[in-house]
Amino acid sequence: PEELQLATEVGFPAVLKTRREGYDGKGQVRVKSAHDLAVAWERLGHVPVVLERWIDFACEVSVVIARSQDGEEAAYEPAENRHAGGILRTSIVPALISQATADAAVSAARTVVRELDCVGVLAVELFVLADGSVVVNEIAPRPHNSGHWTIDAAETSQFEQQVRVCCGLPPGSVARLHDAVMENMIGNDVDAWSRYLGDGSVRLHLYGKKISRPGRKMGHVTRLFPHGSSPRAFDEDRSV
Repeated sequence: PEELQLATEVGFPAVLKTRREGYDGKGQVRVKSAHDLAVAWERLGHVPVVLERWIDFACEVSVVIARSQDGEEAAYEPAENRHAGGILRTSIVPALISQATADAAVSAARTVVRELDCVGVLAVELFVLADGSVVVNEIAPRPHNSGHWTIDAAETSQFEQQVRVCCGLPPGSVARLHDAVMENMIGNDVDAWSRYLGDGSVRLHLYGKKISRPGRKMGHVTRLFPHGSSPRAFDEDRSV
């Protein structure tokens, strides 16, 4: 079949992804060969899918960018994302990447938002390769989990940006006020919410969901640090 021939051209291993409703590791299956495709497609419910070649990458970063009705843009600096079980666990700002790589990520995000003629807030997730180059992985046309650090550590949060540009106002400043580490509270993590109340450098956000279950995001905390002090401690040995 033509589809199988096209899949062979993509190459293996690869990832089969649903075109819709895919998030937090849902809606995707890794396939090692063409023989795995039929089984993977059945697992995904025979819905429309996209096959992407597997990419070995050093880390993932995301850029949240706002674009107004008249085309004015404001891009936050990249956040580095750490996942567990396919779910975003931690976002670190500034990302542990070189300035050249950060600039390339922001440039790619600007290209995406312009080509889509998007008005509003858009998150662009990118893989950083071993040589420091970037490849766009996914986009989310909305405020994004990896941009939650902006609530407490930027002059304008991603949510305020969404309101501003949709109301015909220019984007606000994206200047970062602190280094920051955002950590999701997933499932039963939320049971320990009170432990953060005594730490003045931590901002606690609970989402008001009544039922917690494995893999469900129940809230997040953002740890604030002076400029140049914190996120490097997460991984002093790795910088792309």
